Amino acid sequence: MTTEFTTRITEAVVDSLDGTADPRLRELLTALTRHLHAFVRETEPTMAEWEQAIGFLTATGQTCTDTRQEFVLLSDVLGVSMLVETINSDGSGDVTESTVLGPFHMTESPVRELGADIDLVGDGEPCVVSGRVLSNDGTELPGAVLDVWQANAEGYYDVQQPDVQPAGNGRGLFTADDEGRFRFRTCVPSPYPIPTDGPVGDLLRSTGRHPYRPAHIHFIASAEGHTPVTTHIFVAGSDHLDSDAVFAVKESLVQDFTETDDPPLAREFGIPSPFRHARFDLVLNRDPNSDPNAERP
Repeated sequence: MTTEFTTRITEAVVDSLDGTADPRLRELLTALTRHLHAFVRETEPTMAEWEQAIGFLTATGQTCTDTRQEFVLLSDVLGVSMLVETINSDGSGDVTESTVLGPFHMTESPVRELGADIDLVGDGEPCVVSGRVLSNDGTELPGAVLDVWQANAEGYYDVQQPDVQPAGNGRGLFTADDEGRFRFRTCVPSPYPIPTDGPVGDLLRSTGRHPYRPAHIHFIASAEGHTPVTTHIFVAGSDHLDSDAVFAVKESLVQDFTETDDPPLAREFGIPSPFRHARFDLVLNRDPNSDPNAERP
C-alpha cells in the first residue's frame, strides 16, 4: 500500500545520503534505494516473505568459501553478471565478445609452456586448442597472456573435487609466441550443471529451471596497451546452447571442435591422430589511453 508515509520513508533515506563524499557512491545508493523501495511498494511482501528473503541472502553468504562464490552464482543465474559484462564490454564488432567470468576463477592458473596439456587426469576426449591473439587492427600481439580454465570431462572444476583432481587441473597461464600464436592440449569440454546444493540450486528448483551450461572453455586474454577480454569458447552442437543457465552464450563465441586426421600435425602437437581441434583468434581492442607509439611486448 503506497501512502504518504511510505513515500516519506524513501525520501528520508535518500536525504540521509547527501553527506556521501563520493558522488558515484551517492548516485548508486540513491538509485538502489529508490528501486528497492519501489519494488517493496509494488509487491507488498509479508513479514514472513521478507524474513525468508533475508534468510536466503544469509544462506547465500554462508555458502561462500575460498573456492566457491555463491553470490557470483546468484548474479549469474539472474542474468545480472551477463548484463553488467555486456554494458561494460567494448561493443565493437571487430573484437572478441566478452562473457561472464563465472564462479570458478577462484585460484591462480599454473604457468605452462605453449603446447602443454592442461588435462592432468586424462579421462576425456583429447583435443588441441590453437589460434592467435590479435589487435583490432589485425596485427599480432606477441607475448599476450592467456588465462585458461575449464571443467573436467565429468563437468567438475578442480576446486570442486580437491580429493579427486590435482590442483590446477584444467587450468593454464600461457604466453603467446613472437607471432601472437597460442596452443594447448586438453579434453573436449562437456555440458555440466552449475552447483545446486546451495541456495541458488533451491532457487532454480523453485522456478522450474534447469542448472545446465553448454560445453565451454574460459579465457582471459590480455596484452600490453590493450583492453583485456574475459570470454568463453562454446563447443558447436553442445546441448543447452539455447538455454544456458547463466545466459552467457553469444553466437560469435561458438566454435567447431573439428575431428582432424592429420598424423604430422598430431605429432607436432604431441597427440594421437585423429584428434579434435578448435582453431580461433582472440582479438583485443587497443586501449585508447595507451601510448600508440609504445613498443608492443
